Amino acid sequence: MRHEKAAIIDMGTNTFHLILVNLSEEGFDILFKEKVPVKIGQKGISKNEIHPDAKKRAMHTLKHFRNLIDGEAIEHIYAFATSAVRNAHNGMELVQEIRNDFNIDVNVIDGDQEAQLIYEGIRFSKSLGKENSLMMDIGGGSVEFIIGNEDKALWKQSFEIGGQRLLDLFHYHDPILPEEIDKLKEFLSERLQPLIEALKAHQPKRLVGASGTFDTLTDMYYASAHLTKTKSQTVFHLPRGEFQRLSQKLVSLHKKERLEIPGMIPMRVDMIVVASCLIDFILQYVDADELICSNYALKEGVISKILKNESIIPCMGIEKP
Repeated sequence: MRHEKAAIIDMGTNTFHLILVNLSEEGFDILFKEKVPVKIGQKGISKNEIHPDAKKRAMHTLKHFRNLIDGEAIEHIYAFATSAVRNAHNGMELVQEIRNDFNIDVNVIDGDQEAQLIYEGIRFSKSLGKENSLMMDIGGGSVEFIIGNEDKALWKQSFEIGGQRLLDLFHYHDPILPEEIDKLKEFLSERLQPLIEALKAHQPKRLVGASGTFDTLTDMYYASAHLTKTKSQTVFHLPRGEFQRLSQKLVSLHKKERLEIPGMIPMRVDMIVVASCLIDFILQYVDADELICSNYALKEGVISKILKNESIIPCMGIEKP
């Protein structure tokens, strides 16, 4: 009987995630999970660099993660970095420093590999069926779109239009101005042409969002409807009309007012405005009557591949010295 522990680190542009799991033939149990708003893209993403302040936060957080991993005596670490690190001219310096200081090998994955792992995570959550769905994961640096079903991904692409980038480019006033939203949507219309063509070809009728923004949107909806999320749930539903109501609210309120919405979390309060504008734009092309939120994304995609003994490209389990 197989029993082993593993640590998965997802170094996203906005948030660093750590999940410690016990793996067995039956599946996995979560020993511990944590997310930290490192905001590694802050002050530098538009210049393709990691700002010294962001690097300090990253190293501080990874030291904390390493202590938690050591506390559980975990030897197998799967660490991934995405948009902010892969596009930064000093990204590999950070990766080298993490290896030297913490004996953690960080795999800097490209957009295609990121999209594939997100698809594996969404599929693992049982969010998909036989019919085609459009899946999306809104990160701080990039947004991954996948069209597919429970059997396979038919099309996938990563676009460097994540929440932090959209925030820097378009959200200058609070609340965001109508003309800023118009400019944002014009930009999306140009940048997302490959996606728009793929949507016409595959015509998905379902929209599935992976964690992050979608978690917070469903938290706000559940709070307003006096519903409770259970810990065992991996899939949540947000009616399209309720999303549109929330979206209108988010673009019309000041930051202080947004923070007072039940279900809102401080780490999401800025980015959720441009993220909801992006979802609203996508809904022009997908005739879905609800948004489905998968609680699983990249890190659960990694767990799924480990459980199936499939190679994670690239990945490495690091032995402690």
